[in-house]
Amino acid sequence: MKPYRYVHFIAGAVAVGALSFAATNSNGPRLIAKLEQDAMDARARAEAESIAIDFTTPQGWLTRHPSLSGGESLDDETRVRAAIAIADVPGIGGVRWLSQSADGSRGGNAREESASLHCQDDVEAILEARTIRFAEASATVDPASQTVLDEVATALEPCVGSIIAITGHTDSNGDENANIALSKARAQAVRWALIGRGIPADGLRAEGHGSKEPVEGLDPQDPANRRIEFSVIAKMPLKPTPIDMPGPG
Repeated sequence: MKPYRYVHFIAGAVAVGALSFAATNSNGPRLIAKLEQDAMDARARAEAESIAIDFTTPQGWLTRHPSLSGGESLDDETRVRAAIAIADVPGIGGVRWLSQSADGSRGGNAREESASLHCQDDVEAILEARTIRFAEASATVDPASQTVLDEVATALEPCVGSIIAITGHTDSNGDENANIALSKARAQAVRWALIGRGIPADGLRAEGHGSKEPVEGLDPQDPANRRIEFSVIAKMPLKPTPIDMPGPG
């Protein structure tokens, strides 16, 4: 794994991927029951018990890609935190929020999911090679990063309609309260930069985590921990697995 990674998306490879088709079908209900309990525990830690978690597809099949609904009384930051916590449960293959149409049917379609996956790949490709830089100890975006922001905005256009979380991080140098404030201010600066480039404001969320989540494998004081991460959490691509498929007959 590369030591520098500037994009985190909630839809990665999962620990159960090595299970055989037969074993997955045989142990599917038990597996989903365990994932459901772990997801509820993650939801409780995020203080978001009013969010419903559904491990079935619209056709009634068991799936490792839960749908989230409810939680309307929660603030945006709590909903984002809960979605990330649930998606990070080992074995879960990605989450998405459900919209409710007038006829009660569940929202989302294959074309939208494919577009979302494509935009994630594009943003990741951009930010693996470059990052969004700021003036030292400032939330002012470095002029040299304006072109990077142009490219990120273009790549995110297919994700319009999703919730896109923008998270700022710092290294551990200095006061942690100041680091949290700076990381959030930088995330907000990126949010406004994307709004100015045509990404709708209502889908963008900005938060700052300070130095508490360093890049894996790096010293917390390493300057490379100063970064912006993007998480597309509203509409996730559903990757079929044996447990997601109907049985014979």
